[in-house]
Amino acid sequence: MRILIVEDEVRLADTLGEIMHTQKYAYDIVYNGADGLSYGESDIYDVIVLDIMLPKMNGFDVVKNLRNKKIKTPVILLTARDEILDKVKGLDCGADDYLTKPFSAEELLARIRAVSRRQGEVVLDELKFADIILNLANYSLSSGKKSVHLGYKEFEIMRLLMSNHTSVVPKEDILTKVWGYDSEAEDNNVEVYISFLRKKLQFLDSKVNISTVRKIGYHLEE
Repeated sequence: MRILIVEDEVRLADTLGEIMHTQKYAYDIVYNGADGLSYGESDIYDVIVLDIMLPKMNGFDVVKNLRNKKIKTPVILLTARDEILDKVKGLDCGADDYLTKPFSAEELLARIRAVSRRQGEVVLDELKFADIILNLANYSLSSGKKSVHLGYKEFEIMRLLMSNHTSVVPKEDILTKVWGYDSEAEDNNVEVYISFLRKKLQFLDSKVNISTVRKIGYHLEE
């Protein structure tokens, strides 16, 4: 999963990033509402963790603008307030959940998993396609009795391909979801990692191939 964290308290934002890192979630951090809206509009995130009291634009307005632009990414609002009216306002603006500070890492992660499931992303231990299995816990790719460890970017690309095996995954989607919104990575970076993955599929003696759709992207085929 890729998480967007929008929090103006730098220490808390860094702590939230560390929590995401422990779960091997990719994440981006921004520190004001205007940037939160801009990043959220990219529609590359699985969940947005959003503070309410922010510079430039408050969290309520960020959520409202995202929903007006048809961005359906699940949003968890964070606030130091515990007033019922604030909770109601946040949910009415389009937020999916609400968490009052202070909170535990375990509760935040449980809520991230919950809103992901409500959006149709079932949290699984592994993904399967044809004769390959991607283990989401230990970053291994296996076929039959053979197994190989994937690096972070290899894993994220393979996860995208296997999660969307019925369609072509555009290069642009791979760049933004794996390298990040502000990355300067280019098409050739994707091509290098696709080459790495093809070699690992060959090592596994898999029947699966990563097929290139010229000028568009990639998809898996058996």
